[in-house]
Amino acid sequence: MTAPGMTGQGSARATVGGPAVSVVIAAFASERWQQLRDAVHSAAAQTSPPIEIIVVIDHNPDLLDRARRELPGQAGQVSRLRGTDGQAAGGSSAGEPDGQARPPVTVIANTRARGASGARNSGVDRCRGSVIAFLDDDARATPGWLRGLAGHFADPGVAGVGGRLDPLWDAPRPRWFPGEFGWVVGMSYDGMPRQLTRVRNVWASNMAVRRADFAAADGFREDFGKVGSVSRPEDTDLCLRVNSGAWLYDPASAVGHRVPAERTRFRYFLVRCYNEGRGKAGLAALNGADASMAEERGYARELLPRAVARELRGALSGDGGGLLRAAAIVAGAGTAAAGFGVVAAKARFAGRPARRGRRTAR
Repeated sequence: MTAPGMTGQGSARATVGGPAVSVVIAAFASERWQQLRDAVHSAAAQTSPPIEIIVVIDHNPDLLDRARRELPGQAGQVSRLRGTDGQAAGGSSAGEPDGQARPPVTVIANTRARGASGARNSGVDRCRGSVIAFLDDDARATPGWLRGLAGHFADPGVAGVGGRLDPLWDAPRPRWFPGEFGWVVGMSYDGMPRQLTRVRNVWASNMAVRRADFAAADGFREDFGKVGSVSRPEDTDLCLRVNSGAWLYDPASAVGHRVPAERTRFRYFLVRCYNEGRGKAGLAALNGADASMAEERGYARELLPRAVARELRGALSGDGGGLLRAAAIVAGAGTAAAGFGVVAAKARFAGRPARRGRRTAR
């Protein structure tokens, strides 16, 4: 679905072993405050730190005020953060990875259109790095995340890189949940590459892109993307438009992505699949069906049928959850197709010329 396909400015110091990297974290929900702190902490605690961390608050004045008060490291100061484990995440260079001081943290308001796309674009506007890395506010980067992503930019033919997303479940993973639908909850799904692979697109939850290529594509579309709980594949759209170089998927550059308990409900699963279908129809309208849907066709025609057959075999062998997962795969695929069909049908109907009334013979 919206998962990867199967196929500089200023005098900023470069990230160790690679280019100067700025990290952008967009946030909108006050209830994610602790997750936002953890995300900033994880970005600051990299073995190859970024030159800066830009936190963009999306049209939430209360959260903006709190972030400016409680996320240290602003106005060029070295940040001192604490994660949930209480471990200090800033201070002098003594004891820091590679002898580096922690990067400054800057909190700004989204000055563009409401939504993730506008917030990320606002963040890039303030960045100094030649490479921009994006991290979600409910994600936690592993210590080697940035070093892994940045290293690939030594190849001038690489425009962008994305990495693996591992689930951080707030509640137990449902027995019925099929791994091939990991994208529903923001995790890498079963069937994705297990080694460095050239791909069509990556996810903005774990993405790095050359700033020059990002600017040449005019960034994320601000009228197409995630606003609140409604999501559309703005990251896939960006990758399709940034075509000056290759996109790579590196599963070794991992990020943990929180899965709230409400996302483990079957109703959420169906709604998310339906919205994904709607979003892909919009993507196809913007970029053409061939570019937008080629990977999805392979996913639906090859990966999902094999998964259903596997789960049914497991059910026959005594795995009671196999039948539930097989049913979820069929339901998810059908719901996504329905969402796609609804939007496509509306677009076709809207494009038809109005019928003229029948003339009365005189």
